[in-house]
Amino acid sequence: MKTALAKPPQKRQVIFLAMLLLLWEADSEAIRYSMPEETESGYSVANLEKDLGLRVGELATRGARIHHKGSKQLLQLDVKTGNLLLQEKLDREVLCGATEPCILHFQLLLKNPVQLFQIDVQLTDVNDHSPEFLDREMILRIPESAQPGTVFPLKSAQDLDMGSNSVQNYTISPNSNFRVVTHSYGDGRKYPELVLDKALDREEESELSLTLTALDGGLPPRSGAMTVYIEVVDINDNAPKFLQSLYEVQVPENSPINSLVLVVSAQDLDAGTYGSVSYTLFQGNEVSQPFVIDQITGEIRLQIALDFEATKHYNVEIVATDSGGFSGKCTVAIEVVDVNDNAPELTMSTLSSSIPENSPETVVAIFSVSDPDSGDNGRMVCSIENDLPFLLKPTFKNFYTLVTEGPLDRESRAQYNITITVTDMGTPRLETEHSITVFVSDVNDNAPAFSQTSYKLLVPENNSPALHIGSVSATDRDSGTNAQITYSLLPTQDPHLPLASLVSINADNGQLFALRALDFEALQAFEFHVGATDQGSPALSSQALVRVVVLDDNDNSPFVLYPMQNASAPCTELVPRAAELGYLVTKVVAVDGDSGQNAWLSYQLLKATEPGLFGVWAHNGEVCTARLLSERDAARDRLVVLVKDNGEPPLSASVTLHVLLVDGFSQPYLPLPEEAPERAQGDSLTVYLVIALASVSSLFLFSVLVFVAVRLCRRRRAAPLGVCSVPEGYFPGHLVDVSGTGTLSQSYQYEVCLTSDSGTKDFKFLKPIFHNVSPKSAREATH
Repeated sequence: MKTALAKPPQKRQVIFLAMLLLLWEADSEAIRYSMPEETESGYSVANLEKDLGLRVGELATRGARIHHKGSKQLLQLDVKTGNLLLQEKLDREVLCGATEPCILHFQLLLKNPVQLFQIDVQLTDVNDHSPEFLDREMILRIPESAQPGTVFPLKSAQDLDMGSNSVQNYTISPNSNFRVVTHSYGDGRKYPELVLDKALDREEESELSLTLTALDGGLPPRSGAMTVYIEVVDINDNAPKFLQSLYEVQVPENSPINSLVLVVSAQDLDAGTYGSVSYTLFQGNEVSQPFVIDQITGEIRLQIALDFEATKHYNVEIVATDSGGFSGKCTVAIEVVDVNDNAPELTMSTLSSSIPENSPETVVAIFSVSDPDSGDNGRMVCSIENDLPFLLKPTFKNFYTLVTEGPLDRESRAQYNITITVTDMGTPRLETEHSITVFVSDVNDNAPAFSQTSYKLLVPENNSPALHIGSVSATDRDSGTNAQITYSLLPTQDPHLPLASLVSINADNGQLFALRALDFEALQAFEFHVGATDQGSPALSSQALVRVVVLDDNDNSPFVLYPMQNASAPCTELVPRAAELGYLVTKVVAVDGDSGQNAWLSYQLLKATEPGLFGVWAHNGEVCTARLLSERDAARDRLVVLVKDNGEPPLSASVTLHVLLVDGFSQPYLPLPEEAPERAQGDSLTVYLVIALASVSSLFLFSVLVFVAVRLCRRRRAAPLGVCSVPEGYFPGHLVDVSGTGTLSQSYQYEVCLTSDSGTKDFKFLKPIFHNVSPKSAREATH
């Protein structure tokens, strides 16, 4: 507990108005029970379920509990039976002291919904204490001249019991001179007085010893006794007399020790020693007297610190006695004035350390406040910080509930440290702070969120199976199982995409793996969706797009489309000996299944029968004459052309061309040219083989040209140019048409056909046909 002077904080204050308290107390009736003190523990005081009209078991379901202001739990509630049981034996004198009636206040607290009932248990007194005198003996000095009927004060006995069980009567041992008379104060307390019935004679008896007995009204009665010694003194015919019979004074409870409370004064008309007065402090209504009086001056001073909360009033009797034995008595009524010396107290009844987020108004704590001071010193104000989403609500008397102002969001703030400040209205103000920690438990209200809405993964083709190709990542703002994410591949809408055989995903960390080697030529890119699902209830999910791009690898060698290398007879190119420089002999057409620079093809002449006679354009594969032909050039040439791509490392393919030099295309038969002198000396078998090969090549070339002509004539029937007429079905229908994708920079078509009126079967070579080609490109292709 923290006590300090109140400062003016900017806080939300909940003021429990006095008028509201009075109205509430007037409307709320307490359930009252009565039981004798010293009852054994386990005693059933009442059945609250029946008395409150509750259903059977409702106390248990609503979380009933008994609240008591003190530190000890005096009563216990059996929520199963509804019985209110005594926790321990109760002592009325310890719990209530001199307060009568002795009523213990309890509160029955029900939760869900919150409801409070006031329960008052009155402890009736049992005669368990005997009257007791503080002193074992007292001395009275009575002058022998005292007349019968003279009254002498006696000390009272104390009895902690109340009512009829307290002191009811006083008796004195039998004697011939005195009797005792019992009188009552205004508050019902009894006190004795000694009455002289017969005059004393000091010469006959100078001292008497009497036994004073105090009896209470119990059944059977209890008693206590003290010895009264009487000394018979000489004549003193005037007794001291106080100026006031009743003194009233107020003393603050924080008065220092030895501070002056009051000065009393008594006068004695006698002279000499009989006129000197001494003051003594008779016992008051308390066993322990916090005051002391100076015997000579009559100054009453404080010897023990006062406590307003323990005792609010003191009645002190002062006796003034002269030297002759006469005495007078007065009463001093001392009222203890309260000061603000007690800070407020806070008792927590119910506390929820954790509340779920997104819940509407929720009760976090139920507590009561108290201050033993009185007036403004005991009036209290409760408050909490302004910047917190919580409210304080008064419920019953000094009970408050701490509730949430609205739904909370754990992702914004998961923990609140709340300080409840209770301040009294005294001067100076005292306050008490009580801190509690409230945790906000998680609810699955956040779906997983991917770090990107779409991912692009680059994967080289011909990868190894189970290759890690990338990862996706999602986060969840929730906690615990609500934030545990599982990744999965979502079904694709493309029925032709075998996603399950292409990739897999690690459900725990979102890593993606290629299940098999990818082929760029078969599949260049594909897309699919990845889902992220948390483990909450209900589970929440989100998805992201993943695009996998396959990177090309140089894994395809160039493929030669023309001349065809798988024909049964080699293709022979015919070149007239009268051809000009740069005459186009043929064009090597090749493609590459790769892409990019892996498909950039270059052409190179590796071997030639007649070096320097022919050349190959490196970029388009056109084979042209590099010089003018002469009669001395061999009739047949064999050229080996290398086609190479631009990959790393480069791949290549070669093609063999057979070129036959002829004098013209009008001869029905093409005779073989004469061998050079140096060739004639060679093996005759080689010559025959060369002739046979040239013949076969010529036939193959003729067949290909006729086939191409037939197909082109069919395609160009609607053209304004002449039509090549060839009977349908005469040649197999196969035409090589190379577009500008991949290897070639433009589209090329070559037409070779026989004219319909050519009786000598002359060949007609046509130049390439260009589609949408610039004049410069056409000239380059022609040359």
